[in-house]
Amino acid sequence: MPVLHTFAGAIYLLQIFVSAFFAILFLQSGIDKVIDRRGNLEWLKGHFAKSPLAGIVPAMVTAITFLEVAAGALSAIGCVVIILSRDSTVAFYGGVISAISIVALFFGQRMAKDYAGAAVLVPYFLLALSAIYLLAQR
Repeated sequence: MPVLHTFAGAIYLLQIFVSAFFAILFLQSGIDKVIDRRGNLEWLKGHFAKSPLAGIVPAMVTAITFLEVAAGALSAIGCVVIILSRDSTVAFYGGVISAISIVALFFGQRMAKDYAGAAVLVPYFLLALSAIYLLAQR
């Protein structure tokens, strides 16, 4: 384990924390969509009822579920790998899929004209961009 009170130690801790954060965020959200697919689908059908995406809600739910579970799983595995071997490669790809997931969610919110919901995603996206940068560090 590196000395934590150094620049390298700070990067190491940031990599662990950002990976853990995205693991929790996306695994919870993705698993919820798997466990309560019907409830999520019904809510989202109403949310997108007046948007051009109304006809493809089931496909969108499947796609975003896949993205969220992949982002969460890669981030969780990557977090463990960083702790055990200081290799951030897996977590880096978790960060990339996290950013893709957030862009997809942002697109959906904008298409549904839920501007407040879209605005809430901006800090998550900025964190994902920061995560990609941090996780590219060795």
